[in-house]
Amino acid sequence: MTKQISAEIISIGTEILLGVLTDTNSVYMAQALRDLGVNVYFMSSVGDNEARIASVVRVALSRADVVITCGGLGPTVDDMTREAVARAVDKKLVFHVELLEQIAERFGRYRTKMTENNKRQAYLPEHAMVIENPVGTAPAFSVELEDQSIICLPGVPREMKFLFQEKVIPYLKTRYTLTDVIHIRTLKTAGIGESMLDEMLGLELLNGANPSIGLAAHMGQIDIRITAKAGTLIRAQELISPIESAIRQRVGKYIFGADEDVMESVLLNLLQKHQLTLDIVECGIEKSIQQRLLAIEPTSSQWRAHHYATLEDLRQFLNASPQSTKLELGQQIVDEFMPANSQSVVMAIVSEAGIDESDINAGTIIVVATAKGRRERSFGFGTHYDQFAQLVGNWGFAIAWSMLVDLLEEAP
Repeated sequence: MTKQISAEIISIGTEILLGVLTDTNSVYMAQALRDLGVNVYFMSSVGDNEARIASVVRVALSRADVVITCGGLGPTVDDMTREAVARAVDKKLVFHVELLEQIAERFGRYRTKMTENNKRQAYLPEHAMVIENPVGTAPAFSVELEDQSIICLPGVPREMKFLFQEKVIPYLKTRYTLTDVIHIRTLKTAGIGESMLDEMLGLELLNGANPSIGLAAHMGQIDIRITAKAGTLIRAQELISPIESAIRQRVGKYIFGADEDVMESVLLNLLQKHQLTLDIVECGIEKSIQQRLLAIEPTSSQWRAHHYATLEDLRQFLNASPQSTKLELGQQIVDEFMPANSQSVVMAIVSEAGIDESDINAGTIIVVATAKGRRERSFGFGTHYDQFAQLVGNWGFAIAWSMLVDLLEEAP
């Protein structure tokens, strides 16, 4: 590639800003552009307002080679992309008779009557090139400005994806002689917070340009994303390899998988490797771990799940004192589910919503036990958080995983 090509994506529609629709189109296009070796530095959303759309397009043209808009190409008065793009590049709108005929032909094919307002879709900015849309009635178009391009696509995801794959990608490859590829390797960690992970990796790794490293935090999981750009996939992988090795040397104990791996699959593989069975006990939260394992392996002799809606339910099952703390209950769970053999693992998360978790007796208790020993940790996860059960389930699973790995790696 003769130069680094950058693109900017603009999603258009007031319904996106109101939270009525989720903008999945921009994510799809960003991933496709990444695979083409095109840098995406900015994405924005703007409502159905001609002046604001035109302003956003102008700003995008000031910093990107390719500007891709999505939405606002319909026939109604709030579909303003055509007018706004013409305004942004100081062009007038031109009526295309042949475009109107194509629109009419599609309506006829669908056995639907074309209304008068559909004629608006036959107007495009002067010198615009039509991008024929065989899967919908909204014509797409592109505008070339010396070495820059504006590409305007419909907002219907099915139409956008088809046009992007069939029309936009070939166009970009030809116009910009795209030859580079961008390859991403994702290492997945559990049992460590983002700030500690950042510190352990260090500035030397994190400030690299190619490959670059980024962290993406999820509930209970931090992804380390390594991105490399090169002329071939093999070369990109070669650039990533020494960086991945350096990362594993520094934080390898927290890495449970890579790319498409999920913790529940890795856990089941670990149990099988060590010929272990697992009892999962969840109290005071939803069946978070159980549901994740069921999605991977609906029936299994490797694991059993036990769920108790409240602490009282758990105390009753264990025949425990009404005054027993969560830590004491965790110890009793191990005694109950840990038979006298070396092939069992117990994971327990004991919690309850709606309380003050400022002390150990009120916090969430996570207990993991194997024949080699047990680990207990107490956390205050913030019980008034509106997704408390999911938060505790995900973080609890991640921490329990880390504790289990520590136990299994201990010398006999």
